[in-house]
Amino acid sequence: MGAEDHGGSPLPVRTSRTVRPGRHSSPHQLSLPARAPALILAVPGAASPENEQIAAEIAASAGASCPGATIAVGYLDGTGNHLSEVLSYLNSEDGRPSAVVVPLLTSPYRRIDAEIAAIVAGASAPVLVAGHLGPHPFLAEAMHARLSEAGLARASRAGRISIVTAADGVIVGAIGGDEANQAAGIVAVLLASRLAIPIVPAPLADHAALAHASERLQAAQVTRVALAPCAIGPELPAGALAVITAQTGLACAPPLGGHPMIGQLAAIRYGIALEDPKLADVPG
Repeated sequence: MGAEDHGGSPLPVRTSRTVRPGRHSSPHQLSLPARAPALILAVPGAASPENEQIAAEIAASAGASCPGATIAVGYLDGTGNHLSEVLSYLNSEDGRPSAVVVPLLTSPYRRIDAEIAAIVAGASAPVLVAGHLGPHPFLAEAMHARLSEAGLARASRAGRISIVTAADGVIVGAIGGDEANQAAGIVAVLLASRLAIPIVPAPLADHAALAHASERLQAAQVTRVALAPCAIGPELPAGALAVITAQTGLACAPPLGGHPMIGQLAAIRYGIALEDPKLADVPG
């Protein structure tokens, strides 16, 4: 089973230490100790085909950033490849953490964070939990790409889409509560520096707040407002974006999904977690 095949089995997969050329190569690579803990991607959803595809793409990108790491995917909902099951396959002979769980969340989400913490607390082997993926410039880069793919922003290379189709103002949609809204505000600033247009944050779950954000942009002479979800996808309620689009009339970019920057961020959070004092005596 290769590094990209993470959807069908809860068993961890060790990535090759030989980095393949091409689209999976990454300039952001970690140098791992020989006995590094596994990297477990915690998906806030069930093991549906769509979520499995997203997780596999993120796992592949993360594996390119930390060659040699053992990577697995655990889901918080449903019965297939549940995070608790994935963690049950791990063991620690010396009491050191056997895995780092990386939540596939761009920002704090109290309910989901609590679920992950409870599962980790019940694991038979010591496990660390990494920080959320954002805020980070990589999120703004991935969001820019999704807006471009939807024809709502200029692509990184000039001339890819018509100026007429691009939005001239963007709402960064947050999910997860007040802390998520604050993080979305930071990402909005980062995205504005890329697009050079007005960008404001607003909670995705509050349609009135989205409407108010749209009005603020229109007051700033914005003629076409786009919505960019600061979300990977599995954490969103099914059909949520379609409902928002129908009720607000906003043009909406797709979620970040398996964009390569998400995998790189997962690897970065994993690398930061490896600096935990509990791992200080892991041999290199």
